[in-house]
Amino acid sequence: MKVALGQFAVRPEWQRNADTCLELMAQAGRERADLLVLPEGVLARDITDPDLVRRSAQPLDGPFVTRLLQASRSAPLTGLTVMMCVHVPAANDKVFNLLIALRDGQILAQYRKLHLYDAFSAQESANVMPGDEVPPLIEVAGLKLGLMTCYDLRFPELARRLALDGAEVLVLPAAWVKGPLKEAHWELLLSARALENTCYAVAAGECGERNIGHSMVVDPLGVVVARAAESPALLIAALDPARIAHARRVLPVLANRRFARPELEPGR
Repeated sequence: MKVALGQFAVRPEWQRNADTCLELMAQAGRERADLLVLPEGVLARDITDPDLVRRSAQPLDGPFVTRLLQASRSAPLTGLTVMMCVHVPAANDKVFNLLIALRDGQILAQYRKLHLYDAFSAQESANVMPGDEVPPLIEVAGLKLGLMTCYDLRFPELARRLALDGAEVLVLPAAWVKGPLKEAHWELLLSARALENTCYAVAAGECGERNIGHSMVVDPLGVVVARAAESPALLIAALDPARIAHARRVLPVLANRRFARPELEPGR
């Protein structure tokens, strides 16, 4: 499977961000990628105005997602699966941080972020409601993909649950905030989630003033096979099913485990 990771700095205006997403989709199409992963919160962001994610939220039939769905119906984008996170309206004047996967004019899957970033002096829950369902798996180019979003990376239970459900690739749109040791956390956690589950980890990060960028692809034995820097980029990598099979043969951690499959705790 050929994957593309579109790294960019999200702007306050949704129209500009839609243009950027469409350009990255076009580039991925020209590269004949099977999958394009874009960052978290691509609809709108302003580092001086954290409430913008709530005020700018759009439903899935709003103009932002509609533009992307329309474009995905046309060559050379037919067959390309695109993943990203957008904020959509929820109850109580809040929003959901929603990961969507789209292909050929259809939304294939949706996942409401489970773990909200209430850490390092941030409080995502001020504007966002958490999801309450384990994300689904989707299939792309013969591989099964499990969905995660940014702060989910710090919770190994979710990655393990997805691997036990059958995931061979963990896909993670993110907006990883800069700070002391944060780049080290990012690389360490991505490598750990890949290695401990013998899955590929594919993570697209937002860059810019607030976030680190550093989109990465890590293989099932924890080897970083592709990495972007801190600037806008389209990163390309190949995922090899034989590498997954090899990792699971020489390191059968999923078969050797002694603990039960993680379950989502209601009400948390």
